Amino acid sequence: MKGFSTRAVHGNPLKPDPYGTLRFPIYDTAAYEFENAEDLQLAFEGKKPAHVYSRSSNPTISDFEQRLRSLSDAAAVVGVSSGAAALMNILFTLGQSSSNVIASPYLFGNSYSLLERTFKPWGLEVRFVDMLNFEAVEKAIDSKTCAVFLEIITNPQLQVASVREITHTAHSRNVPVILDGTLTTPYLFNSKEYGVDIEILSTTKYISGGGTSIGGAILDNGLFDWKKNSKLAPWEEKHGPMALMMALRREVYRNLGSCLSPHNAYFQSLGLETLALRIDRSCQNALRIARFLESQPRVTRVHYPGLESSPYFTTAQAQFPRGCSGLLTFDLEDRTACFRLMDQLKLIRRATNLCDNKSLVIHPASTIYAEFTEEEKQRMAVPDTLIRLSTGIEDAEDLIDDLHQALDNLG
Repeated sequence: MKGFSTRAVHGNPLKPDPYGTLRFPIYDTAAYEFENAEDLQLAFEGKKPAHVYSRSSNPTISDFEQRLRSLSDAAAVVGVSSGAAALMNILFTLGQSSSNVIASPYLFGNSYSLLERTFKPWGLEVRFVDMLNFEAVEKAIDSKTCAVFLEIITNPQLQVASVREITHTAHSRNVPVILDGTLTTPYLFNSKEYGVDIEILSTTKYISGGGTSIGGAILDNGLFDWKKNSKLAPWEEKHGPMALMMALRREVYRNLGSCLSPHNAYFQSLGLETLALRIDRSCQNALRIARFLESQPRVTRVHYPGLESSPYFTTAQAQFPRGCSGLLTFDLEDRTACFRLMDQLKLIRRATNLCDNKSLVIHPASTIYAEFTEEEKQRMAVPDTLIRLSTGIEDAEDLIDDLHQALDNLG
């Protein structure tokens, strides 16, 4: 098999472009014409491969999905409108009002809100369990559990659990594992090798090539026997190992209407071509900055799994030999100090989003987690003292100089 970057640049198109273009074009259309009524019928019945309506499939999106499938070694991929849409679609596919999901309490704010405040009132129970406690995870699973869900590196807590232990625990109880791999992408972490059944991604982040577009993806690694999921068992009888993807394509994804736009799919295909280069630089910058911040007296603590001081260092080294992503967090004395430091920065941008080409800084407790109570933020380990820094691909020396002058000017 050719290397990651070679596959990313050249792709493996399902069909050659009739004009020989080096980049698959944008098919910005809603519908597609058929030569006769019978072909149209067969396409709607799924008996003849064809694009019918771009809410269900589109050539540009299919090309992006194929590229991502090749890079991840997944069995199949569905591109969706955002990372949040990826989580929503997969939970609607696996779960129902009588089922439950086991999830880490340390989740990105909107993912936590989706589970606790959107799905829960509809009857999907959420059981929050520390993913470092494998016995607790196993005890929380019962006959109604439809999935175990965790982030590969929690945002912003930067906790790293042993994925092999989680998948082993869940599979011993016939439950699939959903992993949010946004911070690593298939370049830093091959989820299939670790037994993950479904990986979801916010392709807005690293994959888009610099925050160019919103998107998401659902990757089915083809490992789970879908007869063991009561909701998908009828699909498995008809479609075998492709049961999950068929249920997504022909029902949930289609009915929810959370399709990726062709323009965004094009941007993200371009982003895949330079993904490895940008991630390598981002990871290098993050480690250098984390080590610098550890040396600063005004910084009370630095959180980055690539640091030897991190409690997750050993696990991270085993799981992420190429790097631990470009996200780090650090604590100052209080919220006032956090705001003052952010306001002193001249190069690093004050903005949300992660894994952009530009370095971005934010105060999670007052922004992403602003809707939660102080007690909820405490349970989610999001204190007022925490700053989140997403390192870009700038020169590390310039980023360190910017942080240095901001710390010196705290007063």
